[in-house]
Amino acid sequence: MAEKTLVEIPVAQRELFDKGLAALQKNNLDYAVTLFVQVLKLEPGFYECREALRAAQHKRAGNRGGGLFKKWLGSANTLTSGRLALRSNPLEAILIAEEALNQDPSNMQAHDLLADAALQAHLPKTALLSLEVAFKSSPSDRKLAEKLVEAHTQLGNQARAEKLLRDLLVGDPGNPALNERLKNLLALRTLKEGGYEQLSSGTGSYRDVLRDKEQAKSLEQEHREVKDVDVLERLIAEQEVLRVADPANPRVLRTLADLCLKKSDFDRAIGYFEAVLSVTGMNDPLILQCIRDARVAQFGATEKTLDTQTEDGQKDLESLRAQRQDYLLEDAKRRAEATPTDLLVRFELGELHFKAGRLGEAIAELQKAQNNPNRRIAAMGLLARAFFQRGMNDMAARKLQEALKEKPVFDDEAKDLTYHLGTVLEKMNRPQEAIEQFKLIYEQDIAYRDVMARVDQYYASQG
Repeated sequence: MAEKTLVEIPVAQRELFDKGLAALQKNNLDYAVTLFVQVLKLEPGFYECREALRAAQHKRAGNRGGGLFKKWLGSANTLTSGRLALRSNPLEAILIAEEALNQDPSNMQAHDLLADAALQAHLPKTALLSLEVAFKSSPSDRKLAEKLVEAHTQLGNQARAEKLLRDLLVGDPGNPALNERLKNLLALRTLKEGGYEQLSSGTGSYRDVLRDKEQAKSLEQEHREVKDVDVLERLIAEQEVLRVADPANPRVLRTLADLCLKKSDFDRAIGYFEAVLSVTGMNDPLILQCIRDARVAQFGATEKTLDTQTEDGQKDLESLRAQRQDYLLEDAKRRAEATPTDLLVRFELGELHFKAGRLGEAIAELQKAQNNPNRRIAAMGLLARAFFQRGMNDMAARKLQEALKEKPVFDDEAKDLTYHLGTVLEKMNRPQEAIEQFKLIYEQDIAYRDVMARVDQYYASQG
C-alpha cells in the first residue's frame, strides 16, 4: 500500500476530511477526531489526515490537562490485541493503536505499535510520524533507531538512514546485522548514483553481486512497472536460474509470482505463491491474500473476453460469476482456518455466506466479526438483514437500533441502517415508526433509494 495525497482521496472522504479540519479550527475536537478516524478507516494511507488527527489528539489532551510524553499509558488489553492483529493485519493494528492514541497521544507503546504496523504496511511517512515522537522521548533506544532506519530506507531517505546506522555502529561496531545493512544501503546509494559496486547477499538484500551495468539495469527493471513481454520473460528467466540454484528461497519465488502477475500469467503466479507457502511451511495471511487477488484478477480478465451480446455469452458470464463467488467463499474459509482469530476474515466469510443465502453460517461468522471494532457496525447491519430474512424481525430491529446508537455521524452507512430499520418495522406492522425512519433519511438525502416516494405517499395519504 502507498501513502496518498489529498488529490488521490475519493470525494466523499475528502469532504469528511474538510469537515474535520473545520471542526479542528473551531476547537470542536471530539468531532474532529471522530471524522478523521472515520476517514482513515477507509483511507489508511491518507497521510495529511493522519497528521491532522495527531494534531487534534494533542490539542484535546492539552485541553484536558494531559501532559505530553507520558510513557506506557493506555489500555494494555487494547495494545495486546493490536500486537496480535499485527501478525496478520497491519492496517487493523494501526486502527487499534490510534484508539489508544485517542486516549493519550503520548502513549509510547501505542506509537511503537503504530510504527511497526505502518512499516509492515509500507506506510513509511505514517511510521515516521510516530517514530520521531518515540525517538525524541527515548533517543538511546537502539530498536527505535533501527525502525527509523527502515522507515527512511522505505522513503528513499538514504542519507538519513545511513547516518542513523553509522551512529548505531559507533556503540556496536562489530554488529554483523548492522554492518550488512549499511553495506546494502551504501550499495543502493551507489546504484542510484550510477556506480555498481559489490553487494553481498543476505536476508532482504540482493542475492547476486552486481558486476556490470547490464545486471544493474536488470535489477531496476524488476522493480518498476514493466509491460514489455520480452523484458518480463527475460526477468522471469533470470529469476528461474536463481530458483534452480536455491529452490527454497521464498524471496525468489515471490519475485517470480509478481513478475508473472505483471504478465497476466495468473496460473503460473498462483503456483509460485503456493510454492512460497510450501517452502515456508506456514499459511502466511499476506501470501494467501495475494493468491486470492490473483485469482480474482484472473476472473476479471476472463470476463472481458466474453461476448455478452449473445445468449451464449450471457450464460458464460453467469457461470463465471457463480464460479467466482464459489471460489471467494472457499478462499475465505481457507484464510479463516489459517488465522482463526482474524475477525476481518470472519466478517468477509460471513458476508459471503450471506450473499450465498447460507444464513445460519452467515450469522455464526458475523456474530464473531462484530467484536472487531472496525467492522462492528457493518457486521451488525448484516446480522440484522440475516435475521430479517429468517423472519426474526424483532431481533433484526434490535440489532439495527443497537448499530445506529454507535454511529456518530449520519453518513451513507447510517442511512442504510435506518432504511433497513424502516423496512423491518414496516414488516412488523408498525407503519408510524417505520415512516419516521424514512423521514430521517428524507431530511438529509431525498434521492436515497425510494425514500422520496415512500414519504410523499405517506403525506398524500394524510390528506
